[in-house]
Amino acid sequence: MPDKNVHVPALEVHDLTVSYLRRPVLYGVDFAVPSGRLVGIVGPNGAGKSTLIKSIMGLVPSSGGWAKVFGQPVKEQITRVGYVPQRESVDWDFPVNVMDVVLMGCYGRIGLIRRTGRAEQAKARAALDKVGMLPYAGRQISNLSGGQQQRVFIARALAQESELYLMDEPFAGVDAATEAAIITLMKEMRDAGKTVIVVHHDLATAREYFDMLLLLNMRVVAFGETGEVFTGELLQQTYGGRLTVLSEIADKLAKEGS
Repeated sequence: MPDKNVHVPALEVHDLTVSYLRRPVLYGVDFAVPSGRLVGIVGPNGAGKSTLIKSIMGLVPSSGGWAKVFGQPVKEQITRVGYVPQRESVDWDFPVNVMDVVLMGCYGRIGLIRRTGRAEQAKARAALDKVGMLPYAGRQISNLSGGQQQRVFIARALAQESELYLMDEPFAGVDAATEAAIITLMKEMRDAGKTVIVVHHDLATAREYFDMLLLLNMRVVAFGETGEVFTGELLQQTYGGRLTVLSEIADKLAKEGS
């Protein structure tokens, strides 16, 4: 990170409100993520987790508030942001192969008009190698498994050589081996100074995976170091009665706090 950004949050969100058909789905969301952290966004279904990521990226309009990347509006820093959408939101029947998808990650820096050259090809191959997908570079994306498709989109984000990564449920629908590979890669990215923010649905692994957690249920319930906010009380506030299905986690937290 350049020195000028040392004390500037990688991502700052202030009073962000988003509505669908005049019905608010996010209310006054405020938080700031320091650089070089691995952050999980957790909360019940319908809490607005994916909406938050999409709003930050400008994919859905906000009705109030703002988001900044390294102190500037997101649209002015978009080349510094890598985005991994939900797998279900992608048209996997589009006739394109794995290498083409990853090369798309280079367009933000070279522009849509310029053809990709040897340097971009090398970056794409390196990104595919990191996620274990280089042998599939020529394969059509429609012929990949769900876990393989997810790895390809993470490789595309890596090829962007961004400083901030927003990932929307990257573990959804993948097998245990793929999940282990992805979280290992995320931790390597964090250790290299990148900031990685992940929408996550599994509380059982949240404490192990993330440095910081944002507990979200339309509003921010809590945000901070995982050890400070991953408590039975705050989780109960976030999930309400739905936390009963995770009673083992709640019981364990209660015992640790006693």
